Amino acid sequence: MTQNAIEIRDLQKTYGGGRKEPAKHALKGIDLDIPAGSIFGLLGPNGAGKSTMINIMAGLVTKSSGNVKIWGFDQDSNPRQSRAAIGVMPQELNLDPFFTPRGALEVQAGLYGVPKSQRYSDEILEMVGLTDKAEAYARTLSGGMRRRLLLGKALVHRPQILVLDEPTAGVDIELRQMLWSNIRKLNNDHGTTIILTTHYLEEAEEMCDEIAIINQGTLVTRDSTANLLGQIDAKTMVIDPASPPTQLPQAQGISVERRSDGTLALSYHAQETSAEQVLEAVHAAGILIRDVKTEQADLEDVFLKLTAKP
Repeated sequence: MTQNAIEIRDLQKTYGGGRKEPAKHALKGIDLDIPAGSIFGLLGPNGAGKSTMINIMAGLVTKSSGNVKIWGFDQDSNPRQSRAAIGVMPQELNLDPFFTPRGALEVQAGLYGVPKSQRYSDEILEMVGLTDKAEAYARTLSGGMRRRLLLGKALVHRPQILVLDEPTAGVDIELRQMLWSNIRKLNNDHGTTIILTTHYLEEAEEMCDEIAIINQGTLVTRDSTANLLGQIDAKTMVIDPASPPTQLPQAQGISVERRSDGTLALSYHAQETSAEQVLEAVHAAGILIRDVKTEQADLEDVFLKLTAKP
C-alpha cells in the first residue's frame, strides 16, 4: 500500500483559445498529495479547475505539463496501471439507454479487462440497490437510480481510489443517505480512498478527513477539516432572555443583534474575547437568561473567506 493515493506536482493545463478567445489556464501549477485510505474533499467555485484535475487523474484529459502519480504509478510511464487504480463517478448521467444495469456493469468490467470469473456485478447491484432493476433498460430508470448505476460502474474493477464528482447533486435525502452509507462502507471495510467534489459544504464538513480548496486554477489551501474550521474563530452566543431586555449588552469586542424570534445574538472572536466576558456583559445589562446556545463558523464561512475576490 502506498502512503499517498495521489501525488501531483506542478500540474498545469492550458486550453487553446479561438480567434477571439484567449487561451485559458485551467490549472496553474498544482502541487497536491492525497493520503491513501482517506476521504478527501476537493472544493472550489465553478470554473476553479476541479473537473479538469479529475479528468486528468482519470486519463480523460491530457495535461499540459507536470507529473501525476496514481497509487504510485506515473501516468506517463505506466498509464494502464494508473488508470486501473482509479474509478470515477461523473456528475453527468452518461449511460447508454439501451443497456440494462447488469449489462452496463458487465461491459464496463470488460473494458477494464476484468475476467468474467472475477466480476461481481450482482454484488454491486445489491450494494447500490438496483437488484430488482437488474434487467430493466437504463432509459426506464429514475434519475436517482441512474446515479446509483454510475457509482456501480465506477466500482467494477475494484479501484483503490474512487472519485465522486458532485455525487448527490439533485438527489433526494434518501438516496443521499444511501450513497454515503455505501461510501463509508467502501472506505472503512476496504480502505478505498475517496475523493469528493461537492457544492454541499455541510456534506464535505461531515464526511472529509482533509480538504483542498482550488480557486482560479491554483491551490488556495489544503489542511484537515478541523484546522480549516479553526481558521475562523468567530463565534456567536445566542441568548434567550427571560423577558424583553430594556437595554442591550455593551462591551468591547462584542457586537449584538436582536433577532426576530426575540433572542439576542452576541458575536465575538474567541481569541480576543472569552465566553465568560460575554456572559458578564449580559448580566451587566440586567438580562436574565432563560436559555443559551453557541454558533460557530462552518466550512462555508471558510470557503467564502478563502475564495473571495481581492
